[in-house]
Amino acid sequence: MEKIWVQAVNDDFETIDTLAQQLNIDQSLAEVLVQRGIASFDAAKDYFRPDMTKLHDPFLMKDMDKAISRIDLALSNQEKIMIYGDYDVDGTTSVALTYSFFSQFTGNIEYYIPDRHKEGYGISTQGIDYAKQQGITLIIALDCGIKSVDKIDYANSLGVDFIICDHHLPGDELPAAIAVLDPKRLDCPYPFKELAGCGIGFKLAQAYSIQHQLPKAGYEQYLDLVMVSIGADIVPIEDENRILAYHGLVKLNTNPSMGLRALMKISGKNKDYTLTDVIFSLAPRINAAGRMDHANQAVKMLLCKEDDLALEQSEFINLQNTDRKTTDHTITTEALARIADCDILIHKKTTVIFHESWNKGVIGIVASRLTEKYFRPTIVLTLSNGLLTGSARSVPGFDLYEALLGCQDLLIQFGGHKFAAGLTMRPENIDAFADRFEQIVSSSITEDMLSPKIKIDTELQFTQIDGKFQRIISQMAPFGPHNPAPVFVSHGLSLAAKPQVVATKHLKLSIKQQNSVIFESIGFGLAEYEGLLQSNKPFSICYTIEENIWRDQRRLQLNIKGIKIN
Repeated sequence: MEKIWVQAVNDDFETIDTLAQQLNIDQSLAEVLVQRGIASFDAAKDYFRPDMTKLHDPFLMKDMDKAISRIDLALSNQEKIMIYGDYDVDGTTSVALTYSFFSQFTGNIEYYIPDRHKEGYGISTQGIDYAKQQGITLIIALDCGIKSVDKIDYANSLGVDFIICDHHLPGDELPAAIAVLDPKRLDCPYPFKELAGCGIGFKLAQAYSIQHQLPKAGYEQYLDLVMVSIGADIVPIEDENRILAYHGLVKLNTNPSMGLRALMKISGKNKDYTLTDVIFSLAPRINAAGRMDHANQAVKMLLCKEDDLALEQSEFINLQNTDRKTTDHTITTEALARIADCDILIHKKTTVIFHESWNKGVIGIVASRLTEKYFRPTIVLTLSNGLLTGSARSVPGFDLYEALLGCQDLLIQFGGHKFAAGLTMRPENIDAFADRFEQIVSSSITEDMLSPKIKIDTELQFTQIDGKFQRIISQMAPFGPHNPAPVFVSHGLSLAAKPQVVATKHLKLSIKQQNSVIFESIGFGLAEYEGLLQSNKPFSICYTIEENIWRDQRRLQLNIKGIKIN
């Protein structure tokens, strides 16, 4: 699907000029900053130099005092504690962080991850029963639990207390836990609402350390785990998330935890990690454990204290990721074929697709791939324990969670946020659900939302691009939601050499603009433009500027997002 180029408009020239002078940077870079709300020297200082001292007081979070008091009681009475978490990257890093931190103070602690295929998402009755059998009296749940009202009631009836650390949207009723830590609670005054689940676990460790006047190093040693969760869970890279991700990347690239170091080695890249590298290299491998087998394997790796064991565990997880890639490719191919063969599906505003044999662990990835292809809200379902379970993905601007709220009478449970969610329903409800979901989406989604876009920050002349320009851009990282890598547009370009197609679908170009230097460029998935570019007509590109590192040699490279022949 052809993407629409949308260039930002900023006419606050006075602010741009002032900021460019104060920071001694190129006017175009100042324009990018102003568009992102960074319009003063002090704001720029905070942005370019993320400071751990600017983290918010964890006791501003509703119920944090209750959580710490209950943990203190458990430790003083030598109660058995369970750390319970979801099976994805955010959940497993949350468990690894919280288990490792509190293991410093007690040996009466274990962790539990539900089996994706047998127990499903969130707090499970099986997990609570296991805790009761083991004499566990306190469960600290991470990255799940905010909607588990009935499960917490059941635990309370057995004398098992819960502290919930979640970051998903609550339902109408909060669970009756000892403490419910979730910045998205309507009554929570915590100033930043978009922490990842592992971020909530980090704040719990920070609060405990403050309460007991313990060194910051005791919880800051886990910053690399928090950063991995931030990248994998696609939370906004702003406020606390920017600080945590920035310092987490520093730790990953200088002194990573043993498990992550082993995973870096097995992935073939040992240094110079960006958040993008983490998202596409480390996160899928951690996720693969819970998708293909059991997420305990990921936690086991993240907790490793010996190099040999960490490497062995990471090799095992890497094999699972290879299997995951094969499985998700097969299911995606099947799903795309089924959509292409169905006129009714092709012309809808939504995709709801089901097959009873699809692997429950990869349907979220498949939903993402179908959304990329057809650019519309998408739900992929499979059969699990007699029920249909699914993963949903949305497009920018459309609130998926609100749409699912309108279908909740047809669902057993659902949870998530604007852009991604999970859901469960009875098999007999699928047709009614698909019709209702299509009706709700069609009545509220706009054609603009259904059109993929490339958002462009500003126009550049190639003569503006040099080493200093790129160094300023690199200091704007880490990039992600609410802080994407700047996208530029340049016009009147020509080829300096014949285009090269790489791996059948990518395009390597050598490009110049009038008398500028030549820039090496890569356009992923843009091989179709090879013939058009050889017409020798001038063309335009929109692109990001990157530093390409190959055999320790560094050079500027343009990563092309779109091409237009002038």
